[in-house]
Amino acid sequence: MVSRAVQKYIRISPQKAREIIALIKGREAGKALNILSLVNKKASLYFYKTVKSAISNAANKGIDTSNLYISKLIVNPGPVLKRYRAASFGRAVTIRRRTSHIEVELDLRPE
Repeated sequence: MVSRAVQKYIRISPQKAREIIALIKGREAGKALNILSLVNKKASLYFYKTVKSAISNAANKGIDTSNLYISKLIVNPGPVLKRYRAASFGRAVTIRRRTSHIEVELDLRPE
């Protein structure tokens, strides 16, 4: 692991965020950013920001960013915000607003 970035408490469900993982895991960091900019999903914006932050973290350490690839990409569930909605017969139904934590690790490509 060369650099790492974590984004927490994102207001998107982990299930929807995990759809993006297969597109960019194992790819070069620059190509992953290009792919994420073209994907028409809400989660792609959060992944774009997190990958860009990991690249910036590597650059701050003095590492050449052209040889980086995404070695680890994890989406964990965060806390659930519980809201209530009126239902028939005077009942209340729980609405669960899910959150996510995204973790990205970059590594140098072995030659």
